[in-house]
Amino acid sequence: MPLFAVICTDKPGEGLALRKANREFHLKWLDDLGDVLKAAGPFLDEEGNPAGSLLIIEAESLEEAGRIAGQDPYRAAGVFEKVEIRPWKWLVKKPQWV
Repeated sequence: MPLFAVICTDKPGEGLALRKANREFHLKWLDDLGDVLKAAGPFLDEEGNPAGSLLIIEAESLEEAGRIAGQDPYRAAGVFEKVEIRPWKWLVKKPQWV
């Protein structure tokens, strides 16, 4: 099944506070994705604070990847200024399970 990179950029200023307030819901959502989620983690700003997110998910199509990404509690809470979803190929150091 194809992989997709979900690249999220937080809103300047208010993004960090919204992220902190909704982190518990976001982490539960990630856990509930099960095997659909292949990797995830935050981008960091110069001070080491989260400033965005990168998710690698498995989906049948770009549209399905968009549907999955649209369910992120961070997105619903308005954390993100921008979300980009791109097809992605794991080429180097690919785990056996991919």
